[in-house]
Amino acid sequence: MEFEADKVEAFKSIFQENQSKIALQEGCYGVQLLQDIHESNIFFTYSKWESQAHLDLYRETELFKGVWTQTKALFCNKPMAWSVQEIL
Repeated sequence: MEFEADKVEAFKSIFQENQSKIALQEGCYGVQLLQDIHESNIFFTYSKWESQAHLDLYRETELFKGVWTQTKALFCNKPMAWSVQEIL
């Protein structure tokens, strides 16, 4: 996710306020915030879920909808997301 430079602290605050709530969602094994080492306004969230179904259920919650509404207002570019699986 790429944010306007003056919106970075607002995003970090939103994440901090909600990280533990997200991690407590059924099927979530944890969520982390990662920051690009070259571009300080680029972030990645990394979350592990028991299954795609659990992630999909979370995306239907009021928690997700509220966090996403606040977060997307801070973007300076379209966000990208991937669902991946461990293979090794």
